[in-house]
Amino acid sequence: MGKYSEYFGSPEFEVKLQDNIIVDIKVVRGAPCGATSEVAQDLIGLDAEEAITKIGLKTQFNCTADPAGWDPIGGKSPVHFAGEIHSRALKKAIQQAEKAKT
Repeated sequence: MGKYSEYFGSPEFEVKLQDNIIVDIKVVRGAPCGATSEVAQDLIGLDAEEAITKIGLKTQFNCTADPAGWDPIGGKSPVHFAGEIHSRALKKAIQQAEKAKT
């Protein structure tokens, strides 16, 4: 996918934590629909664990995928899947930020 995949695809974040609070977040790669950038800034000031849950919910509300398109194998709609991958990506970024502090 070339240059496109550098900016869009599976979400990727860089976060800065202070006392387990997100003080800065950068979207390294976002979803093509724009939901990633839309929700990221709302996480500043939140506890890291709360942010992991909140990004999943906020992504579902901002995702433009058809929520009626249930995957018969995974049992989830595209918006639920989008929420999960954003939560996982944020969790990974938080873990990386915590490692960087040690």
